[in-house]
Amino acid sequence: MDYIEAFNTYLSVEKGASKNTIDAYLSDLQQFSTFLASTYSNKSLESAGIMEIRRFIALLLKTEKKSSVGRKLAALKTFYKYLLREHIVQMNPAELIAIPKKEKTLPNFLNVDEAFKLIEQPESDNFLSLRDRTILELFYASGIRVSELVGLDIENIDINIGYIKVIGKGRKERIIPINKKAVEIVGLYLNERRRFLNGKPPTSALFINRYGKRITRRAIGMIVRKYMLNSGINKHISPHALRHTFATHLLDAGADLRFIQELLGHASISTTQIYTHTSMDRLMKVYDDTHPRAHRKK
Repeated sequence: MDYIEAFNTYLSVEKGASKNTIDAYLSDLQQFSTFLASTYSNKSLESAGIMEIRRFIALLLKTEKKSSVGRKLAALKTFYKYLLREHIVQMNPAELIAIPKKEKTLPNFLNVDEAFKLIEQPESDNFLSLRDRTILELFYASGIRVSELVGLDIENIDINIGYIKVIGKGRKERIIPINKKAVEIVGLYLNERRRFLNGKPPTSALFINRYGKRITRRAIGMIVRKYMLNSGINKHISPHALRHTFATHLLDAGADLRFIQELLGHASISTTQIYTHTSMDRLMKVYDDTHPRAHRKK
C-alpha cells in the first residue's frame, strides 16, 4: 500500500490542510523514505523507529536551519500519528522526539515612510501597474499571507463595507477590514480589470496576470522586489515582510495584541508575540504616559 498517497488524501480531505502544507509534508516524507532506503537497506516508512528518525534529524541539523528541520519532524509526527490511527503501526516513533527550537530571528520590515514610498512606486498608468499598486496597498492594509492574496476571488472582497474574506491555514475563514485608501484603489482596479478581461475567458481570480490567469506566488515576489529596487530602500523585503510591517505598525500605534492575532489568523497568541515587536519609541511613550515619576512638575 502507498502510505504516502493515503496520507495525502488524509491531509487534504480530513485535515483540510493547504496545498503548500501538503506539498511540504509529502516532500519531507519522500526525503525520509529516501534516507531509509539508502541507509538501512530499503527499510520502509512503516517499519522505521525512534533511532532511525533521530539519525535522520541529526543529519539534517548539519546542513539545514532549525526551522526547516522542525517542519520535517512535524511532518513525521503527523504521518505516524495517522498510521497509528489506521492501526498500521503500534506506536508513533516521532512522538517523543523534541522539535528543535527555532532561531529567534525577526524578518525585515519597513518603517511608515518606507511603506508609503514602496506602495506609491507603481505609476498606475496602465492595468498591470494599477494591479501592482493594488497588491501592495492590500498587503499593507490587511497583513494577509501571499498565499491568501493569490487565492483571493472577486467574491471575497466587499468595497461597499470595506473588508476581505480570507481562507487561511487549515481552510479557516476570517474577515479583515481594509482602510478607505485600499478600498479606493481596489475599486479602481476592479473597473480596469473588467475592461482588461473583455474578450478573454472569465476568471474568478481577483488578481490576474497579463494573460488573464490567476497570478502566482512567484509573480507576487517579483513584483515586491521590483518596486523595492525602484524605491531605493536598501532592505531585503519580501511579501512576508510586508505582513510583518502591517503587524508592527498596528502594534506601535497601540493596537491590542489579541486584535492583531485575529487579523493575522494566528491560532496562538504566542505566535503573534514572536511575530511582532514593540519599538523603543512606543515603549518610551507608554512609560512617559503612565509612570508617575515620568511626569515632572513645571
